[in-house]
Amino acid sequence: MSFWHAIILAIVEGLTEFLPVSSTGHMIIASSLMGINTSEFTKMFTVNIQFGAILSVLVLYWKRFFQSIDFYKKLLLAFLPAVVIGFLLNDVIDAMLESVVTVAVSLVLGGIVLLFVDKWFNNDPTHSTPSAKQAFIIGIAQCIAMIPGVSRSAASIIGGLAQGISRKAAAEFSFFLAIPTMLAAASYKFITDFLHLDIKDDILKMNTPKIQASLNQLSAHDIQVLLLGNLVAFVVAMLAIKFFINFLTKYGFRVFGIYRIILGALLLLLLLFGVDLSV
Repeated sequence: MSFWHAIILAIVEGLTEFLPVSSTGHMIIASSLMGINTSEFTKMFTVNIQFGAILSVLVLYWKRFFQSIDFYKKLLLAFLPAVVIGFLLNDVIDAMLESVVTVAVSLVLGGIVLLFVDKWFNNDPTHSTPSAKQAFIIGIAQCIAMIPGVSRSAASIIGGLAQGISRKAAAEFSFFLAIPTMLAAASYKFITDFLHLDIKDDILKMNTPKIQASLNQLSAHDIQVLLLGNLVAFVVAMLAIKFFINFLTKYGFRVFGIYRIILGALLLLLLLFGVDLSV
């Protein structure tokens, strides 16, 4: 992977991670259009640069992380469903990550849902922040986004709106929930899929020689690409979060729905006419 590939993918990640348009789907599309061959490193890269996006949330909302222990209890409850389902369906999810068809269909179907979200949840919000039970339900809703193209942000925000939480509060909780979710996913992918280490036997038992041998496969170029990607994703994600909160509060989800449908339909047309979009 070249530095330019890393920059473009990081921009795509930063722009789309917190928007209801599916960052994973967009990176799969971008990788396909740029002709980036699927490899263990490229798969790991597209997950790993989420660290940069995570950092943007910590910087923008750092005060919220010092409010109360109750905040962390809710995050833990919302995070648990992703841990269980992600562990059980890891192989299935990996297979779907290479399917542009799955992304295209998910974009269209998700876009149709977003066209009606504002009408479905147009009542005055009854909650400014989620309760523990509501946080857990949001976590369950988030798991739908394990299908590439669905959008983790959209799934979790809609999960919050369905329970009477305001748009802004639902969006912000989605940002906070992204931190443990993406941190766990990125770490797990890096350790198991790229370094080929076993969590129980190698990491927990501190098998230092094997860990060192696995880390040695990272070249200086790979490390530079990862650092550059995370830096770009961090800067772009900060701008995207500010834009999204303001836009969502004023205009809702309809524009994102239209965008998803157009993009998904275009991909399906390209595939129908035999254009090779495989990754």
